[in-house]
Amino acid sequence: MDSEDEFDMQDAAAESAEDDFYSGGEEDGFDSDDADVADYEFIDNDSDDSDDLISHRHQQNYTVLSEEDIRQRQDDDVMRIATVLSISKVAATILLRYYNWSVSKVHDEWFADEEKVRKAVGLLEEPVVPFPDGREMTCGICFETYPSDRLLAAACGHPFCNSCWAGYISTAINDGPGCLMLRCPDPSCNAAVGQDMINLLTTDEDSEKHSRYFIRSYIEDNRKTKWCPAPGCDYAVDFIVGSGSYDVTCRCAYSFCWNCTEEAHRPVDCGTVAKWILKNSAESENMNWISMKDNKGNVIWGLGCWTGIAIVSTELYAIEIIRAVIHAACDVLLVRILANSKPCPKCKRPIEKNQGCMHITCTPPCKFEFCWLCLGAWSDHGERTGGFYACNRYETAKQEGVYDEAEKRREMAKNSLERYTHYYERWATNQSSRQKALADLQQMQNVHLEKLSDIQCQPESQLKFIIEAWLQIVECRRVLKWTYAYGYYLPEHEHAKRMFFEYVQGEAESGLERLHQCAEKELQIYLNAEGPSKDFNEFRTKLAGLTSVTRNYFENLVRALENGLSDVDSHGTCSRTASSKSLGGGSSRARAGRGKGSTSRSSGPSRTIDDPGHWSCEHCTFANIKPATICAMCQQRR
Repeated sequence: MDSEDEFDMQDAAAESAEDDFYSGGEEDGFDSDDADVADYEFIDNDSDDSDDLISHRHQQNYTVLSEEDIRQRQDDDVMRIATVLSISKVAATILLRYYNWSVSKVHDEWFADEEKVRKAVGLLEEPVVPFPDGREMTCGICFETYPSDRLLAAACGHPFCNSCWAGYISTAINDGPGCLMLRCPDPSCNAAVGQDMINLLTTDEDSEKHSRYFIRSYIEDNRKTKWCPAPGCDYAVDFIVGSGSYDVTCRCAYSFCWNCTEEAHRPVDCGTVAKWILKNSAESENMNWISMKDNKGNVIWGLGCWTGIAIVSTELYAIEIIRAVIHAACDVLLVRILANSKPCPKCKRPIEKNQGCMHITCTPPCKFEFCWLCLGAWSDHGERTGGFYACNRYETAKQEGVYDEAEKRREMAKNSLERYTHYYERWATNQSSRQKALADLQQMQNVHLEKLSDIQCQPESQLKFIIEAWLQIVECRRVLKWTYAYGYYLPEHEHAKRMFFEYVQGEAESGLERLHQCAEKELQIYLNAEGPSKDFNEFRTKLAGLTSVTRNYFENLVRALENGLSDVDSHGTCSRTASSKSLGGGSSRARAGRGKGSTSRSSGPSRTIDDPGHWSCEHCTFANIKPATICAMCQQRR
């Protein structure tokens, strides 16, 4: 591991957020012998690599390591240290373990003060106790006398019998990874126990455990490497810290963020993802918030009977319910209670009305009958006050402002829940669509591509544009999914940024839906055909064009989000340069500029391209030939 191990991960994350990886710009990263600095991009139609189910990288800023790769790297590092410092491989292994497998750190510390390093690590140059040969000695653990050939000692010379050594090492291995830093059993001795002695005295089972700990230490103690978080995956990822995007794809096809080990979520930052996942977890705990029980199994919140009321049990008082609510669901559940319930006017326990009339009866021992609207006693109500489904008293009081504050709080709570539901449903829908697209992509690669090749009499190499389209759909669904988490946490008071965000998000989503429909439905026509289709080449052009246009839209969206929507100034408009870059750049097929007002769709004359022989479509930005009056891509009129 190089000297950049000291690099602060938080600083690396902050710096990488400033880079533009979707536009193919140059990056500033650390040098590494293991991998090249790389950008992360959407699928390019010129790409020849269609095997990756998730994403495409023309260069990689990370390396996926198998167990054999890890062992080879360990051996290389050990040999390098042993050669440079002129020490044994056993001693080199102990040094690397102590300094978390950082070769540069070992070099720096060793040449700065060798004696200090030897003392700290436990590498003794001379034995503390002479180990005489040819006579009996007493084991320092069991105090039995043994001949010298049945005793062993570390570099310090303290003698212990083979049986005690084996028990000591086996216990340490079964206690966990601490066995990798094993020291002499003598309490006053700091000498390290080498790998050679461990291999000599351990059983096959213990040796396998120690080997697993040894391999894990190389990954878990190294700040540039992490295990793939996918269940059952044994691959690790070596990442160039500070080199850019944290999104990586393991050989098991699982894509994740190297920084936070959650699923890949670019362009949304790790902090937003953590908050979103935590909120989703809290919400899922409270989806059945009307059926809570205490630790004794007593229902403390439950749906009422067919009369249309939902009330709390008699087992707990209001303060106990509040405590249980806070313990089970924190603030989220309190918002649900506020939005969906009202307190009984007599006992103050919260009640939810999910159907029925306004006549509410609290359960025993309260049994208070009241009006749901005005919370007044039902004995004061009847036909003269509006009947069972209305309350004239409530309407009058509301006009006089009596209920304004309570209604305002309840309305705010409902709006909060509705807002969360809006973003969550779209987040989850895009996740489902992505999973379906992944399945369709695999089906296309394994079955349909060969079938289509036979029907259309074209080699599979000329049908890669279909695979590229599906790869683009999968990646765009992932990006679109996380933009809804981004939108949820976008401050309400930043109206200009929100409008700009919703605009670029809407443009990207619209383009993705056109691409998805074309790849999913229009392709079926050619799959079900009995022979070659005359217009298949036109379909090829259309699908490839939609792929390019959609990629351009999402490049704009990602660029805007990674820049913090900085293109929007304090007056709620985009600068002329930024607007042109965000909404028109990035693709030769869609290099159409837009006007200054980025929050509304501009009219035809403001969309121009440099080529006088073509015109840019207002709806999809496709560059059409001048004589055409209908867009060849989206079929919209000029």
